Amino acid sequence: MRNLECRTHHSLVLQRLGEPECLALAWKVASEDDLDRAKRWFQGKDLPATFVERHGQGRTLRTCDTLGMPLEFYSSMAPAACKLQQYDGYRGARIQRLDHFNCFSPDVQKSYEFWSELGFRLTEYTVSEEANNTLWAVWLQRKGGVHDIAFTNGRGPRLHHFAGWVPSVSDLVHCCDLLSTTGYLGNIERGLGRHGIGNALFLYLLDPDGHRIELFCSDYLTVDPDLVPKRWEFRDARRQTLWGMPAPRSWFEHGTRFPNVGLTDPLINPQPVLAH
Repeated sequence: MRNLECRTHHSLVLQRLGEPECLALAWKVASEDDLDRAKRWFQGKDLPATFVERHGQGRTLRTCDTLGMPLEFYSSMAPAACKLQQYDGYRGARIQRLDHFNCFSPDVQKSYEFWSELGFRLTEYTVSEEANNTLWAVWLQRKGGVHDIAFTNGRGPRLHHFAGWVPSVSDLVHCCDLLSTTGYLGNIERGLGRHGIGNALFLYLLDPDGHRIELFCSDYLTVDPDLVPKRWEFRDARRQTLWGMPAPRSWFEHGTRFPNVGLTDPLINPQPVLAH
């Protein structure tokens, strides 16, 4: 499956399994040389790194991060015609592109250090003064948005959600209207609302298998090289909900498991180290 703005074969792959799982988080690199460079980098971290075959794309590197989350990297994918201006074919939520992943991490400090070394840049973060300034959550980016991946403190590692970007709040409202008339109203978990973090308007859904999907818009660009990451206090409720109904308990506890990855309870790290 692919989104309206996508110019390649796919942006999401669904596979029939016995239990709901996330098999991999995939990333595009700039060149074939970068794939070889990435393989050496992961092997230098004593992490598995092998090339695998994937339908519709070129060489694909299969590996994992320091917590065991399965990752794949590719450089080329079969091209496809962009449907951005084919407005007569717009359906459903009218998602323009797959924007980011958000994951539960049992050790946010460890996740931050690994992904920063990999080349991701910090945009916003949360600390808990009540827990000796523990690093509670981080938002990291590569493409100049607020985030391409985020880690929040929780039992994991697990996928909290993947997010699709829509053009405007009217698209979020339209999606709610569709859900209310197609039998999926109960799949709305949270929203509409606005996050303080990222300034995003949001709507959270659970698909029939329980995978969480965020539809969002109204975030901001972070392409300025002088950008200073924004700090949030854990006790500041605006970080999570600038306005809107509070998040339900499921939003803090439910997530999609990765295959063959054990879950760990959150750790406490009293001295977060942030490289600005």
